[in-house]
Amino acid sequence: MQALEINSLPKSERSCRFLAEVEQFSEFGEKTRTETIDGTKYFVNEFWTAKQRKGHRLHEISYRACFKSQLPAFFIERLTSPGEIVYDPFMGRGTTPLEAALRRRIPYGNDANPLSKALAKPRIHAPKMRPVIARLSEIPWKEFREFEREDLLAFYHPDTLAAIEGLRTYFFRRLDRGEFDRTDDWIRMVALNRLTGHSTGFFSVYTMPPNQAVSIKSQIKINLRRKQTPPFRDVPSIIAKKSKTLLSQGIPDAPRSVLLTGKSDETTAIPDSVVSLTVTSPPFLDVVNYETDNWMRCWFLGIEPNAVEIDQLGNLQEWQGFIHSTLAELARITCVEGHVAFEVGEVRHGTVMLEKNIIAAAKGLPFRVLAVMVNQQSFTKTSNCWGVSNNKSGTNTNRIVLLKRTN
Repeated sequence: MQALEINSLPKSERSCRFLAEVEQFSEFGEKTRTETIDGTKYFVNEFWTAKQRKGHRLHEISYRACFKSQLPAFFIERLTSPGEIVYDPFMGRGTTPLEAALRRRIPYGNDANPLSKALAKPRIHAPKMRPVIARLSEIPWKEFREFEREDLLAFYHPDTLAAIEGLRTYFFRRLDRGEFDRTDDWIRMVALNRLTGHSTGFFSVYTMPPNQAVSIKSQIKINLRRKQTPPFRDVPSIIAKKSKTLLSQGIPDAPRSVLLTGKSDETTAIPDSVVSLTVTSPPFLDVVNYETDNWMRCWFLGIEPNAVEIDQLGNLQEWQGFIHSTLAELARITCVEGHVAFEVGEVRHGTVMLEKNIIAAAKGLPFRVLAVMVNQQSFTKTSNCWGVSNNKSGTNTNRIVLLKRTN
């Protein structure tokens, strides 16, 4: 049964049909392998492509540890119908809510970091290209001659830094005057994405990829090692070029969305029993430091990174408790027969399989574990199906615990 046939069924029938499709799935040439481990059925296959740039171009915004848009698309298309609410309590760059909007679902999202909303909202409610070009021509670039952050000259040519600081101040003033609009929101989002990177399409000299801003001391070392000096970059031209690329495939028709900034277990702005599907991926223990990775973007937005309460728990029991409290909140907002697709990866060299902790965290809550899907892209044939490790033996995987809200 195809995705469009499944999502047209009543909610009570979608799970069985979905699991039947997953078990028979062979779209990329391999049949699904199944096994039951500790009472839970596992499905292993390549369920969505590993090829780059297969999603909508609006997704092409870098953010550390984000999943491909094909992941939420797989579940959204099969487990929801247009007009239903799709949610992510750890939305990051906004992959799930944006994909929901592109597929005519109602996007809901939340993240502890205010940066997430600044990256997600402008793409869900994107402007067309004409007002972007018009606004870029209205910004008084020639007046931006001064800068305060001399330490940032490790990344930028003086004239480029003046343009960046001028644009930053321009947005703050428009916010203060109540003039900040949808077009400003878009331009600010694109500027956030272009602050640092490793090509001429970014404002900076060569540095780490944009999802991981290095420290100033580290950048000075990079400059010395590469014998490089930050060249001039034309800020408005770079913003215009990236905007054209992002908007080239059209924009979502999303009349409304709910995007929150706060804790995943305290989303009181979301009513009871309204969410049809959650597709999410939580912080993986202490693997990624979101604060240090995003310090440059937080500076541009006027956010103090140390003030952002992001849960990065190195202790497995603490992490499981954190997931339990999140699932308890998801149980409140999820409608009966609704679903949660909880993606986790292998961490600590493949010795920790976090899906087991997700399953344990769901105990005592009104959820039933339907299965664990292991989306496996194999680049060699030497991997172990059931103990696959990221970037080990040429294998990359997503492990998704699929839950169903019961009565």
